[in-house]
Amino acid sequence: MIRTGQEYRDAIRTHRDIYVDGERVDDVTVHPAFAPLVDLRAQIYDMQHDPDHNNVLTNTVNGQTCTVAGALPFSQADWWAKRRATDRIFAQVGGIATCVGDETIGEFWSLYDCRDALVDMDPQFARNIDAHIVASRQDDLFRISANTAPKGDRSRPPQEQDPDMLLRVVRETDAGIILRGAKFETGAPYADLAYTKPNLANWGDALPEEYAVGFVSDLNTPGLKFICRSGFARPGTDRDYPLSNRFDEIEALIVFDDVLIPWEHVLFHRRPRAATLIRATLHRYSAFAFVHRILIFADMLIGTALMNCRQTGLDKEQGVRDKLVKLAVWREGIHAHLTAAIALGEKSPAGLMMPNQSLLYAGRMLACSQIHEMMQVTRELCGGQLSLTPSAAAFDAPETAGWLQKYYTLNDDWTAEERRKLMAFARDLVSSDHAGHRLAFQLFGQSPPHAHQASVYHHFDWEGPLALVRDAAGLENTVLGAGRGLPDSGKNRDWYAPELPKRNRSQADSDRIEKNLP
Repeated sequence: MIRTGQEYRDAIRTHRDIYVDGERVDDVTVHPAFAPLVDLRAQIYDMQHDPDHNNVLTNTVNGQTCTVAGALPFSQADWWAKRRATDRIFAQVGGIATCVGDETIGEFWSLYDCRDALVDMDPQFARNIDAHIVASRQDDLFRISANTAPKGDRSRPPQEQDPDMLLRVVRETDAGIILRGAKFETGAPYADLAYTKPNLANWGDALPEEYAVGFVSDLNTPGLKFICRSGFARPGTDRDYPLSNRFDEIEALIVFDDVLIPWEHVLFHRRPRAATLIRATLHRYSAFAFVHRILIFADMLIGTALMNCRQTGLDKEQGVRDKLVKLAVWREGIHAHLTAAIALGEKSPAGLMMPNQSLLYAGRMLACSQIHEMMQVTRELCGGQLSLTPSAAAFDAPETAGWLQKYYTLNDDWTAEERRKLMAFARDLVSSDHAGHRLAFQLFGQSPPHAHQASVYHHFDWEGPLALVRDAAGLENTVLGAGRGLPDSGKNRDWYAPELPKRNRSQADSDRIEKNLP
């Protein structure tokens, strides 16, 4: 099935304990901090019904219409279809939203890969895992991924401080598990479900069992509280801050105040190794959506910088072109990694088409490690007027409009208003509070930079270069003996390279799992 925008609005317009700036939110769909992203997500739902877009965003198999984003990827063609769908959405809405659901669906494909290993650890949740994997393909609900906890003092284990710093099970009942603790998550106040699991860490078997829990939470569940950061959207400022007022994705601290999670929504419980397995494989698909959005952001930086240079005639200067080339090379590097990750895709443990992991994680690091530099290059190309241009109200006011028309108009094409709009857009893209927040999000949204580096280290094929140099230098095979010159086999490697059973499945196998569900 595919939803409509109105069905989505109705589903989240329920009694939720949502707070922002110390005040309770009565209706998240109309509150100025949340309404822009609710409207955007509703627009995406409606696009799926629009004849101009539904052939790109949906497909129909055996009479059932589902989203392209939610379909399990078994081939390169599936991935190209997903990329086209994402490009169509963000071209249509005129900006970038990091969390609209498709990025979390990829984490359910990782769950699909881990399914048999999880069942081997604890078979009681097999049906739950199957049901949620199928639901993620079919129900078109807005899922988010809840990962980050308040953490507390990270030098001490959770049992040696306030035990609620990490989300934990405090008791079990016939109906389900009772949870206490908190998670930070983007988009939680206006999403449907949260796929929730322990923090990224090298737990091994050391994580106390009550913290080793994974589940899907209905965000309408009683007992949940959403304490949100202040939003950047401000009524009446949309002309000065066009991105802040349309694409600010609000984060919330989700407090689980003894919240009941029904047994049918539990995916693993009291299994520290299951927690390690889920965290180790979490981004093997979802990193593609994450990096793809940075590619779109790169295009926005290039377009903004080049248009600013062209309107003032500076695009012919070699120094300016050198800076534009920096942006272009960064952009093409991201594009190349995404494309190659699919062209050289790997068969996953469950038989899915998995992006080449070394190329995908290298692309993520390239994108994230240089994004701040590329924003600075864009600022330099836009110049000082980025921060000096008066507000839209000044361009309208009779007392000042004439002067601004005089000094901002270049020609018949570049009127004062057109230049003001471009400057406002550029400022909000690279120099506003919203821009700074998005930069921090890109650096930490899929774990911190050191974890990005670790992912590259543990997925790169080091043995190839070692063998090349061994042969070129005429060295004996003994120099590459066990444990010498190869990635270490210590506990950190186990974090990123868990053992998974090789049980290849096809689309037909996936369909059989679905048919066996009640």
